[in-house]
Amino acid sequence: MKNYYSIILALLISSSINTVKSQDTFSIVAVDTITGEVGSAGASCVDMDDFTDYDDDFLGELFPGVGAINTQAWYLATNQANARERMNAGDMPQQIIDWLYNNDAQNNPEKRQYGIVRLNNNSSLSAAFTGNQTDDYKNHITGPNYSIQGNILKGPEVLDSMETRFLREEGDLACKLMAALQGAKMIGADSRCFSNGTSSLFSFVKVAQTDDVFGEPSFLLSVRTSSGEGIEPIDSLQVKFDLVKQCSTVGYTENNYHKFQVFPNPATDKLNITFKDELKSLKILNLQGQICMSGAKRKPQMSP
Repeated sequence: MKNYYSIILALLISSSINTVKSQDTFSIVAVDTITGEVGSAGASCVDMDDFTDYDDDFLGELFPGVGAINTQAWYLATNQANARERMNAGDMPQQIIDWLYNNDAQNNPEKRQYGIVRLNNNSSLSAAFTGNQTDDYKNHITGPNYSIQGNILKGPEVLDSMETRFLREEGDLACKLMAALQGAKMIGADSRCFSNGTSSLFSFVKVAQTDDVFGEPSFLLSVRTSSGEGIEPIDSLQVKFDLVKQCSTVGYTENNYHKFQVFPNPATDKLNITFKDELKSLKILNLQGQICMSGAKRKPQMSP
């Protein structure tokens, strides 16, 4: 099934919150260059019950219609604030990382991880950094439209699986972010959670539309569990996700009787359906099985 959009991915994986918070975390930031959506999702083996002043999604910041930044691995709020300032100043991802490296709040940039994406006209740019003093297993994978990185991981299979699931998912941005998290759902993905029998202790996914306000994404879900409970937060997040989001996709379809095409994918305010053959009748159903359009038309167009 063909996708009609491109998405930039940045996946980060880091180490356990301390005064200077360290996270062994896997996360993702992404930008949809067609819709302008910005998203982030992540999970970590940090017991957030010990850090009630922090939201579950604190490591990722979304800049509606602009870009996204994840700040991880011996996280410092000052570094995150500096990254935010550089994004708002118009810097490109690699420029932001270079600035952060040269101006680390504790003069120790090799303990940090960053993943940054930014819309750039009709395309986007991405960059990532993994310091050599972050804990093993650490690495990052980059491609033309994504970046994956992390530390204190079970091994390279965590990153490889997240990359595969993200690229394979044919839904919209939120669906692709959730799929990437599912790719890391393995015991000890965040190696400190091996004894807990889970991948992590908390997880989140969020997406901002172009007209959202900074800090108030229109789509945000999160789950936090406690150490020793043995509850898989990615599965719990998936349950919440499925209650509010459908990831069924619509694209090019063929059958024995007719050939038709549905576009754009994903749809916005208009959905076009074209047929190569005449049809005697047509019924279009929504995800609840209700008929939302019927008749016999050669090239119908629908607007909600």
